[in-house]
Amino acid sequence: MKTQYITDKSGNKLAVILPMKEYQRMTELLDELEDIQLYDKAKQEDDGVRIPIEEAFAQLDQERKSAQ
Repeated sequence: MKTQYITDKSGNKLAVILPMKEYQRMTELLDELEDIQLYDKAKQEDDGVRIPIEEAFAQLDQERKSAQ
Protein backbone atom coordinates (compact mmCIF):
# COMPACT_ATOMS: atom_id res chain seq x y z
CA MET A 1 0.00 0.00 0.00
CA LYS A 2 1.49 3.29 -1.07
CA THR A 3 0.46 5.94 1.41
CA GLN A 4 1.37 9.58 1.76
CA TYR A 5 0.98 11.60 4.91
CA ILE A 6 0.08 15.19 5.56
CA THR A 7 2.02 16.44 8.54
CA ASP A 8 2.12 19.56 10.65
CA LYS A 9 5.24 21.70 11.12
CA SER A 10 6.44 19.37 13.88
CA GLY A 11 6.15 16.30 11.69
CA ASN A 12 3.04 14.91 13.41
CA LYS A 13 0.85 12.99 10.99
CA LEU A 14 -2.51 14.68 10.45
CA ALA A 15 -3.99 12.83 7.48
CA VAL A 16 -3.34 10.05 4.99
CA ILE A 17 -3.54 10.10 1.22
CA LEU A 18 -4.30 6.74 -0.38
CA PRO A 19 -4.53 5.72 -4.01
CA MET A 20 -8.18 5.58 -5.08
CA LYS A 21 -8.11 1.81 -5.69
CA GLU A 22 -6.81 1.23 -2.15
CA TYR A 23 -9.51 3.48 -0.67
CA GLN A 24 -12.27 1.75 -2.64
CA ARG A 25 -11.03 -1.68 -1.57
CA MET A 26 -10.97 -0.58 2.08
CA THR A 27 -14.54 0.73 1.90
CA GLU A 28 -15.70 -2.51 0.26
CA LEU A 29 -14.09 -4.52 3.05
CA LEU A 30 -15.68 -2.30 5.69
CA ASP A 31 -19.10 -2.73 4.09
CA GLU A 32 -18.60 -6.49 4.04
CA LEU A 33 -17.56 -6.48 7.69
CA GLU A 34 -20.62 -4.42 8.61
CA ASP A 35 -22.88 -6.91 6.81
CA ILE A 36 -21.26 -9.80 8.69
CA GLN A 37 -21.70 -8.00 12.00
CA LEU A 38 -25.35 -7.28 11.25
CA TYR A 39 -25.87 -10.91 10.30
CA ASP A 40 -24.25 -12.10 13.52
CA LYS A 41 -26.40 -9.68 15.53
CA ALA A 42 -29.54 -10.91 13.78
CA LYS A 43 -28.62 -14.53 14.49
CA GLN A 44 -28.15 -13.73 18.19
CA GLU A 45 -31.51 -11.97 18.35
CA ASP A 46 -33.32 -14.67 16.36
CA ASP A 47 -36.86 -14.79 17.71
CA GLY A 48 -38.20 -17.05 14.99
CA VAL A 49 -39.79 -14.15 13.08
CA ARG A 50 -38.97 -14.25 9.37
CA ILE A 51 -39.25 -11.38 6.89
CA PRO A 52 -38.96 -11.34 3.09
CA ILE A 53 -35.42 -10.82 1.75
CA GLU A 54 -36.40 -7.55 0.03
CA GLU A 55 -37.53 -6.13 3.36
CA ALA A 56 -34.36 -7.34 5.06
CA PHE A 57 -32.18 -5.61 2.46
CA ALA A 58 -34.22 -2.43 2.82
CA GLN A 59 -33.67 -2.50 6.59
CA LEU A 60 -29.93 -3.06 6.12
CA ASP A 61 -29.74 -0.12 3.71
CA GLN A 62 -31.64 2.07 6.16
CA GLU A 63 -29.34 1.09 9.05
CA ARG A 64 -26.27 1.74 6.91
CA LYS A 65 -27.55 5.19 5.88
CA SER A 66 -28.38 6.17 9.45
CA ALA A 67 -24.92 5.07 10.60
CA GLN A 68 -23.27 7.46 8.16
